[in-house]
Amino acid sequence: MNENLFASFITPMILGLPLATLIVMFPSLLFPTSNRLVNNRLISLQQWALQLVSKQMMGIHNTKGQTWTLMLMSLILFIGSTNLLGLLPHSFTPTTQLSMNLGMAIPLWAGAVITGFRNKTKASLAHFLPQGTPTPLIPMLIIIETISLFIQPIALAVRLTANITAGHLLIHLIGGATLALMSISTTTALITFIILVLLTILEFAVAMIQAYVFTLLVSLYLHDNT
Repeated sequence: MNENLFASFITPMILGLPLATLIVMFPSLLFPTSNRLVNNRLISLQQWALQLVSKQMMGIHNTKGQTWTLMLMSLILFIGSTNLLGLLPHSFTPTTQLSMNLGMAIPLWAGAVITGFRNKTKASLAHFLPQGTPTPLIPMLIIIETISLFIQPIALAVRLTANITAGHLLIHLIGGATLALMSISTTTALITFIILVLLTILEFAVAMIQAYVFTLLVSLYLHDNT
């Protein structure tokens, strides 16, 4: 129990060089492409899942919005695989780093907003001032809407970081408690271990759900601006 609680969130280093870049690139190796006429079960399952998600997520978009399909599908695959790999023992999860999540959220949000101002300038500006607003409240509402617009990428990044970090901390704490209780009470340790297994299963679901939620919100921001 003397281990630092946040040691698993420190970027791993070898010979003084950070391994974050290699870790970020590793999930791409998990999704191979096939040149065969008949795909195997793994690639068929991968293609079926991508078609299902893209149909649900991109069905609301017009032609301009659907040009983002490849980027958004790549995003959900990257975040989902990175979250799942982070559940392996002695592994590092890049999505627990707020800086990385901001690096994903800000460019995507900015691209969606810039697209809106280019294609629907009047509609985009109209969001800052709802129709029928009393004249004395106009300056305050413009400030509030501007703040809410710039908070969107921060909310995206903080939501993903907080959910993944909280799950890892809970697993770490309950795992440490299980080891400590084994020498005190076997029954209590067994109950704690069952809770740990159930929590790990829940974290697998959370890893996929957070990837879907992050990509879905980016898709909704894009829909509002196309």
